[in-house]
Amino acid sequence: MAANMRGLTQFIADIRGARVRELEEKRINKEMANIRKKFKDGNLDGYQKKKYVAKIIFTYILGYKVDVGHMEAVNLISSSKYSEKQIGYLAVTLLMHENSDFLRLVVNSIRKDLDENNEINNCLALHAIANVGSSEMAEALAEDVHRLLISPTSMSFVKKKAALTLLRLYRKHPDVIPAAEWASRLVSIMDDPDLGVVICVTSLIMTLAQDHLDAYAVCYTKAADRLHRLVIDHEYAATYAYYKVPSPWLQVKLLRLLQYYPPSDDATIRSVLHEVLQTIMNNSAEPSRNVQHNNAQHAVLFEAISLAIHLDSNSPLVGTAAVLLARFISSKETNVRYLGLDTMAHLAARADSLDPLKKHQGTIILSLRDKDISVRRRALDLLYSMCDVDNSELIVGELLRYLKVADYALREEMVLKIAILTEKYASSYKWYVDMILQLISAAGDHVGDEVWYRVVQIITNTEDLQEYAAKVVFEHLKAPSTHESLVKVGGYVLGEYGHLIANEPGYSPVDQFQLLHSKSQFCVASTRSLLLSTYIKWVNVFPEIKLQLINIFERYRHVLDVELQQRACEFYALASRSDDDEMLQNVCEEMPPFPPRVSALLGRLDRKHGDTEDKRTWIHGGKELNLERQMTKRKPTLGTEPNGNGTAVGTSGTDAQSVMASLAGLVVSPTAGSAEAPSKDVDLAASSSSKLPRLTIGPSVDKWFNKLTYSTEGVLYEDVQIQIGIKSRYQGHLGQLAIYFGNKASAPLTSFTATIHAADSEALSVIFTKIPPSTIAPRTQSQQLLQVECKKVFTSFPVLTVSFLAGAHQSISIRLPIGVTKFFEQVKLGQADFFERWKLIGGAPREAQSVFPIALDSAAQLDLPRHRQVISGHRLEILEDVDPNPSNIVGAGVLHTSVDGKVGCLLRLEPNREAKLCRLTVRSTSEDVAAEVRKLVELVLKADSS
Repeated sequence: MAANMRGLTQFIADIRGARVRELEEKRINKEMANIRKKFKDGNLDGYQKKKYVAKIIFTYILGYKVDVGHMEAVNLISSSKYSEKQIGYLAVTLLMHENSDFLRLVVNSIRKDLDENNEINNCLALHAIANVGSSEMAEALAEDVHRLLISPTSMSFVKKKAALTLLRLYRKHPDVIPAAEWASRLVSIMDDPDLGVVICVTSLIMTLAQDHLDAYAVCYTKAADRLHRLVIDHEYAATYAYYKVPSPWLQVKLLRLLQYYPPSDDATIRSVLHEVLQTIMNNSAEPSRNVQHNNAQHAVLFEAISLAIHLDSNSPLVGTAAVLLARFISSKETNVRYLGLDTMAHLAARADSLDPLKKHQGTIILSLRDKDISVRRRALDLLYSMCDVDNSELIVGELLRYLKVADYALREEMVLKIAILTEKYASSYKWYVDMILQLISAAGDHVGDEVWYRVVQIITNTEDLQEYAAKVVFEHLKAPSTHESLVKVGGYVLGEYGHLIANEPGYSPVDQFQLLHSKSQFCVASTRSLLLSTYIKWVNVFPEIKLQLINIFERYRHVLDVELQQRACEFYALASRSDDDEMLQNVCEEMPPFPPRVSALLGRLDRKHGDTEDKRTWIHGGKELNLERQMTKRKPTLGTEPNGNGTAVGTSGTDAQSVMASLAGLVVSPTAGSAEAPSKDVDLAASSSSKLPRLTIGPSVDKWFNKLTYSTEGVLYEDVQIQIGIKSRYQGHLGQLAIYFGNKASAPLTSFTATIHAADSEALSVIFTKIPPSTIAPRTQSQQLLQVECKKVFTSFPVLTVSFLAGAHQSISIRLPIGVTKFFEQVKLGQADFFERWKLIGGAPREAQSVFPIALDSAAQLDLPRHRQVISGHRLEILEDVDPNPSNIVGAGVLHTSVDGKVGCLLRLEPNREAKLCRLTVRSTSEDVAAEVRKLVELVLKADSS
């Protein structure tokens, strides 16, 4: 750049040639004066503006304050020449902050560059937006950046920059980005053939999905599919193989993205992920001699282990991972030890049993003395997570010993964790008090008020502990130097329970007073206030030292601290009252037990990590704590908080055979219904979002759907680009659908996604046997199989959503013709048997009836073949010679479900030619089945009339 501008080259040379700072400043001031004069005179061409602005930029980079050239930089952005525009954008991003008034002048120029078909200009504009990122710029240009990202004509490098620009804008101004609205279009880019684009878009989606999980749920399938194509199918360009590891950065991001969502219930996705994770672990079984290869492989491996733990902590994969982790925490590589300890902490936070981890407890404890502080911190986290009743005393003891030599950066966190573990796994209250007092003595400066508040709460609420606590606190106070937190505990405990030990040798009132008062001179005013409260309590119970205590009150009446002075005056007045006055006794009554309240220690620890850690799907502290984290309400525990002045603060915190017996003898088949436990196979979208998508409407859509409710094959949807057809078969409570996706266009359908949304996944399971392909070639057809299971009676149709890119992003949502009658078995009955069962079932609520208009045939007669076709198509046996009226149709069937067994159903269809009406009556032992069968049959026959 400077080589093309001699003036700039000479200016830089002069600056470098200046021997002292004064000469440098003189040369810069001279140049700035010349630039101001040139700008003031005007009539500068583009080259001259560029040269002078470049000098200003260089001066700014040297650290000098610049107050000139802003308007010229704005003008350079509008230039048609790349070199001038480049300098203009560079000046804007360096010289102007996000609240600068000059930025309003460049928004339109930036939008113009974004709209151009010039990729270089697009990139310059994107750089400026990402670097400045003001709120006003985000509001004005976010839509333009999004358009560049989704445009099929945008170059790959433009898409990458656009994705990262949106990520920057969302992090700074999340309210400006309509993340949920853009979800489907952004997720479709995860199928882009350029892995660089996929990496950038995945980074964006990872951030957006954390705040909009439901909107981005479809990315779960996309991530699983892309991982399978990378790891199993090896679909990647050679340039994206880093030391023989396929795009490790993308693999890590995809594995992390999958952890943001609960484990999928879709058996197909589970199978795909299992294969991927198994392959990753197998590839990492033996380390390579190449350091870079090991680094890339380990990055992927540790994220894969975290995903395996997230999916199922009891799976064989996690067992394999535990063996690998045991090897890693003893590695010579610091990074490997760090990652091994961190991932093992994840396992401890999810595992049902900690036994596999306890085998390596000694190695983990040794890691507390690792030369790297980050490894020591991860060892602390792991010990905290793997602590339980069996090893609590060992771990707490080790942590206390290490606390004395631990880094100051670790001590506050260690104190909190030791206090939490001591309380949670205390084998006895005495052990608890001993450990907490040792903790306060060892790391007083790092002990927050929450710790000594908590020990006071527990002592107050545990009567058997009070005498022991008073003795132990007294002994700890004998140390030459005691921390103020220990003095506070001593003041409270001895003031309340000192009288319990006063008659024992060495614990007399005088001994207690002299010991505690000798510590007061080193304490701050708030602690002295608490000690005054202790003294007034002693006036009530220790008359032998009353005069000494009154003298102290008298001396403190004249201190400058208002709180101390007020307390001393009030306590002096109380202590000076006559001995038979009951006011002092009433005021100094023993503190009552504190009402139940959640411990503040966990809250303090959560606040400490809340702003610094990434959005993990787990927290340190064991399985129980992770389960509690997912609950909306926590079970209350002991305690409320006393304040620093000694007063209380806080508030209270079915058998198939029995089912068949209920059918009044309707079922003639002797086989009983299955009583197996319900399968959990359901599409991810069904489980992750209760809101069904908006249906694609049209007369032909309804016509195709209605026909398929009583037939096994046909067209479900068709337009100029795509045709969707169906073939189906059902047996008992199971079914299989073959769905044919036909591309009618001359261009491929890319980023193709097909998902199923079931309103009640506990009643109906609908899953793809494999993940649909992401691309359908021109004039070709793709077949996908759906496995269907009826678990219980269901009342709504599942919805198939198909989205793809064909120029623009398109989405189609249509109902799948899977009704409850698809799982019927036809039953033959004689006239007497039919009417006997008809009467036994009875009327409402187990009867559903409706009257609706019907269509006549071309001869104005009842279309009986059509009626029979519809009834038999709904898998009901048409019973002949049951109804004396030959126009009436009588049917019978049995619904098969895997959970609720079998449900019988009877039907009567009574058409009237003269009135062009039809009465449909359905009776069943289940009122839901009766209502649903009536709805399905009426849907078709009523549609014929319209």
